[in-house]
Amino acid sequence: MKRLLFIITLCLTFNVQARKTKTADAPAAYLMVYHKDADHSLHMALSRDGYDWTALNGDAPVVSGDTIAQQRGIRDPHIYRGPDGTYYIAATDLHLFGRRMGYRNTEWERDGQEYGWGNNRALVLMKSKDLIHWTHTSFRIDEAFPEHFGQIGCAWAPEIIYDPEEGKLMVYFTIRATGKGKTKLYYAYANDKFTRLITEPKLLFEYPDENIQVLDADIIPIDNLQSNTKGKTSKRKASKRKYVMTYCAQENPGGIKMAISNHINHGYVYQPQQIDSENGACEAPTMYKIIGEDRWLLMYDIFSIRPHNFGFMQTTDFQTFTPLGRFGEGRMQMHGCVSPKHGAVTHITEAEAQRLEEYWKH
Repeated sequence: MKRLLFIITLCLTFNVQARKTKTADAPAAYLMVYHKDADHSLHMALSRDGYDWTALNGDAPVVSGDTIAQQRGIRDPHIYRGPDGTYYIAATDLHLFGRRMGYRNTEWERDGQEYGWGNNRALVLMKSKDLIHWTHTSFRIDEAFPEHFGQIGCAWAPEIIYDPEEGKLMVYFTIRATGKGKTKLYYAYANDKFTRLITEPKLLFEYPDENIQVLDADIIPIDNLQSNTKGKTSKRKASKRKYVMTYCAQENPGGIKMAISNHINHGYVYQPQQIDSENGACEAPTMYKIIGEDRWLLMYDIFSIRPHNFGFMQTTDFQTFTPLGRFGEGRMQMHGCVSPKHGAVTHITEAEAQRLEEYWKH
């Protein structure tokens, strides 16, 4: 009898501990990264519900751009939790006001007449286990792949996703391959240390109108997504994972469009409708899931208004998108921050949220 009681007690203890571990590792909060034009640095905000946000560190930078980038500033940060539980950030190595700040003697890094607006050649790759202490590398595209990208016009807005077929982190971003070229979407794979790209960038998606520039892609995996054919919803169940890509098409005005594929790095099918609700131009879409619900929020940067603000749409089926307004309008709120730029969101645990709040409290 004593032996039986011991075994029962041991099993109960194991089950309780397993439940605690599962709960502790479960997503319970949301972390947003963004930059600001005022400092070209990494900023963070925290939310418990995905709608109501509070800037960390009093909206001061959590990592200063002049400490991690060749151009002494970063833009367009994206955060991703890898399958190993490590957090990764990729950002544009670019400072728009480098001459004003005394970082260079010219308006741009290279001749603006030849290379155009914002010309840069590097991405910043970052890695952390605790969301507080980060390693970083500034990786030059032109030096790594000189044959096809030696005269790259720009490398912008990198994002990260894990490719289960390759078993590697895929970095996808905007490239203008030459100074006078059009911006297009490319992808490449990173090494295990997340310090460099180890494959030459390849085209991710080709817009049907070659005169339209596209940029700022965001990809999320969705299981059992119903397909939409000729405007009618197909009732057949999807047998495999699909990938939803939102991006900016620089039409008039520039706005957010969506494409869907069965594959992470190719096969995205163009859809003509614009899914944001803005009258003016916007960019930098990112999508995140509301924890515990089959509901996704689309967030985007409305750069055509002053002050800058984020707009939001929500969807449950990726066919109908309902406007939620902007920060400060209705349900969407941002406390302690004005004019965030180019945000991205990931889920974190409650313990991680509390650790960030404690570390950055004033």
